[in-house]
Amino acid sequence: MKQTIVARSDLGMGQGKLAAQVAHASLSAYEETGTKARKRWKGEGQKKVVVKGNGESQLFELAEKARTEGIPHAIVRDAGHTQLDPGTVTALAVGPADDDLVDKVTGDLSLY
Repeated sequence: MKQTIVARSDLGMGQGKLAAQVAHASLSAYEETGTKARKRWKGEGQKKVVVKGNGESQLFELAEKARTEGIPHAIVRDAGHTQLDPGTVTALAVGPADDDLVDKVTGDLSLY
């Protein structure tokens, strides 16, 4: 099992901002995951991969693919307290789910 987080590379987020957005996405998708899958993912080491997204529309397209596949997912919108405008879409987490399912959605993206 794994979780892939798609972080927008077009926003110029600083490293700390990027880390925070990835963490928000990871936790939000985890909260959408069933108890059995949560326990399995945690028991397997909580594998995560961070990849590059090229814009808001791509994140929504990928979220729709995840929904179609029945994979837990979460879109993150920034609160706007620091670097970005309020409501800016920054990241998408897909999974945790079986590796092959997550790869159906995010497998073609480059590592961050």
